[in-house]
Amino acid sequence: MATIQLEPGVHWVGVKDWGRRLFDGLIPLPQGTSYNAYLVRGTHSCALIDTVNPGFEEALLSNLRAVGVPPTHIVMNHAEPDHAGAIPRLLGEFPDARLLTSVKGKEMAHALYSIPDERVDTVGTGDTLELGGKTLQFSDAPFVHWPETMFTYLREEKILFPCDFLGAHSAVGVYTDELEDWEAAAKRYFGEIMMPFRKAGQRALQTAEELDLRLIAPSHGPVHQDPERVLSLYRRWTEGVTEPKVTVAYVSMWGATERLVLALVHALLEQGVSVRVFPLPQTDLGELAKELVDSRAVVLGGPTVLGGLHPAAAYAALLVRALKPPAERAALLTSYGWGGGAARQAEEILQGTKLELAGVLEVHGAPRAEHYTQAAELAATLTRGW
Repeated sequence: MATIQLEPGVHWVGVKDWGRRLFDGLIPLPQGTSYNAYLVRGTHSCALIDTVNPGFEEALLSNLRAVGVPPTHIVMNHAEPDHAGAIPRLLGEFPDARLLTSVKGKEMAHALYSIPDERVDTVGTGDTLELGGKTLQFSDAPFVHWPETMFTYLREEKILFPCDFLGAHSAVGVYTDELEDWEAAAKRYFGEIMMPFRKAGQRALQTAEELDLRLIAPSHGPVHQDPERVLSLYRRWTEGVTEPKVTVAYVSMWGATERLVLALVHALLEQGVSVRVFPLPQTDLGELAKELVDSRAVVLGGPTVLGGLHPAAAYAALLVRALKPPAERAALLTSYGWGGGAARQAEEILQGTKLELAGVLEVHGAPRAEHYTQAAELAATLTRGW
């Protein structure tokens, strides 16, 4: 791997993971990802901001050796292993280095990595670290997306290091303009990781907007040379601004549920409503999460299997509940042969959300003409007032 100088005395020393295709056992990574770590060199001290995923310690150490200055401080903005997993190895390699993190981060460094308390210094909002001509300023940013998260700001170069916040899962490029579909990647990333924490995201965004920024250097994906571009997107996304759009996720066994779904989709299109349709067995869940970021309504479709909702549809319903999209309404479409139960289970799952249930269409056997009419009526109810 090679280091990249972002500014004099500021180097990217992270790792590109081109081959990774799944994150957290859940999130597909079609473009891989990066584990961005940054070395800030002052005249008398040197700070490493974040580290890399376990398994890439040697690559990080090689990059640090290439810069030629050992870190005196290791800043842990976030304790998740893809950013902090190399810390035990680094503290062993650099026995005089101090770990800097939030108060909650210190607890997690001990719990996750058995870092002894005597190697850790805690910092909070407004605290600074002087490196000699370079000043790091810290801000607590809890729940974007773990409780211990903090931001680090380099005053002189006006660079914000927000760890997972404002990032993207992609190994492509160093700067945003090198990633052709960057905005889609950023939206997908927000939907997968930050959407459940929109309120915390608004507070973190306010922290970022109070700073004078020239660069934003997240811990996944490219560096932002135009901070306002990503900040403007996050204003919409954290506020939960939606479009007249419906996201439809469904699975069908013998075609009955699919025919209901297609009838509802056709009715929505006739209304001029934007629709995104995801047949669940073939769906990239990252794309589904991306569309949920600004959809005004959600439709779930799935037949009954052994007295309950088809597992693929149940998984999608649980994902909607977990990601907490800003959609206002939902509709359920289901069918069954010899016994129902899917609608009941779907409703139970969605009870944990703020979605208004616009209606449930449950069909015994094959859909008939009256059911297609009901699907069209449900489409009108779903979009009432748009």
